Amino acid sequence: MTPRPDPPLNVLRQPLEPCSNRPLTGFFRDGHCNTCAEDRGHHTVCAVMTAEFLAYSKYVGNDLSTLRPEYRFPGVQPGESWCLCAGRFLQAHEEGCAPNVRLAATHLRALDVVPLEVLTLYALD
Repeated sequence: MTPRPDPPLNVLRQPLEPCSNRPLTGFFRDGHCNTCAEDRGHHTVCAVMTAEFLAYSKYVGNDLSTLRPEYRFPGVQPGESWCLCAGRFLQAHEEGCAPNVRLAATHLRALDVVPLEVLTLYALD
């Protein structure tokens, strides 16, 4: 059975805006930070990548910047948006290297992991 996404609402309780189509992001690879019960990583935070965060993510075992053609993954570069796992975002916040976020494109379910007060510290919109 194909997973069905949760209602597409952002942390502001408005319709969820797109995060990125280049590179194509999201658990469903639909450009949005949609989620569902099968999304164990909660890919719900629309983060704008920085070189510092990408280096940190690689250091803790999730290399987002390297091209992986076998997975049709172009790699994410500084300045590009990506649906980040909420837990990784919170971990980066606690380590002092969290990227900025786009609240309008961050799924409401991110609040299951990251308090709104923390997300707003990094808000671009």
